[in-house]
Amino acid sequence: MRSLYIGTTGMTAQQFNIDTIANNMANVTTNGYKKSRASFQDLLYQHHRSVGATSSDAGTIVPTGKYRGTGVQVVGTYRINEQGSLKQTDNDFDMAINGKGYFQVELPSGETAYTRDGAFHVSADGEIVTSEGYRVLPGITVPEDAIEIVVSKTGLAQAIIEGDPDPQEIGQFEISNFINQAGLKAIGDNLLLQTAASGDPILGNPGDQGFGSIAHRFLETSNVDIVTEVTGMIEAQRAYELNSRVLETTNEMMGTITNLR
Repeated sequence: MRSLYIGTTGMTAQQFNIDTIANNMANVTTNGYKKSRASFQDLLYQHHRSVGATSSDAGTIVPTGKYRGTGVQVVGTYRINEQGSLKQTDNDFDMAINGKGYFQVELPSGETAYTRDGAFHVSADGEIVTSEGYRVLPGITVPEDAIEIVVSKTGLAQAIIEGDPDPQEIGQFEISNFINQAGLKAIGDNLLLQTAASGDPILGNPGDQGFGSIAHRFLETSNVDIVTEVTGMIEAQRAYELNSRVLETTNEMMGTITNLR
C-alpha cells in the first residue's frame, strides 16, 4: 500500500522539523545565533487521468483529472536573519552590530569567515581575536599600556593610554554584507562561509549606507523566541503522530485483508 510510504515520508520530514527546532532552542543563549526554519515540498504525483484530457469525441474536457500524491520531503532550511536583542556587558572587547553586516574573521586556512558574535578577546600579541583565537580582520592591535579601548559607532577603534590625555587611534573595523544572507554556510563556532548562493561579500565601514553600526560593550543575543519554538515543536509532534497513525491504520487494513477467508 502506498500509504505506508507516504506516512513514512511525513514522519521523516517532521523528525527533521523537530531537529531544526531543537537546534534553535539549544542555541537560545548563543551570541548572534540566527534561528532556522525547515521548508517542505510535496513529492511527485501519479496521474491516472490528466487534467484537460479529452473525455469524448465531441471534444469535452476533463475539468479536474485524477492523480495521487506520493508524500513530502524537506527541501531545505532557511536562516532567519532578523536582529537579536542587544545586551550590555561593559566589556571593552564586546561588540555588536546593530543592523546588517558581519564581522570578518581569518581562519587558520587563510579563508575569511563571517560572524555576528562580537565577544572578542586579546591575543598574546595584542591582536583582537575571537574566542577560538582567530584574528578579527582587518587586524587591530591593542597597545600594551592601554587602559581602555573605545570603539565608535562607525567602527573607529581608539586606545586610552595611561598618562596621555589624547586617545590613540589603533584601527578601523570593517564589516561585510551579502545579497543573500541565508546563502551563507554555517560551519559551527558561530562562523559562516561565503558560497555561490550568498554572492560575494560587500565590504564597508559600520554606519555606511546599507550597513549596521557598532554597539561597543554590547553583545547581540540569539533571535530565538522560546514561545514560538515550543509552539512549533507541539505542531511538529502532532503532525508526526498523525503520520504514524497513517501507518497504524494501513497495517490494520493489511491485517484485515490477510485474515480474510
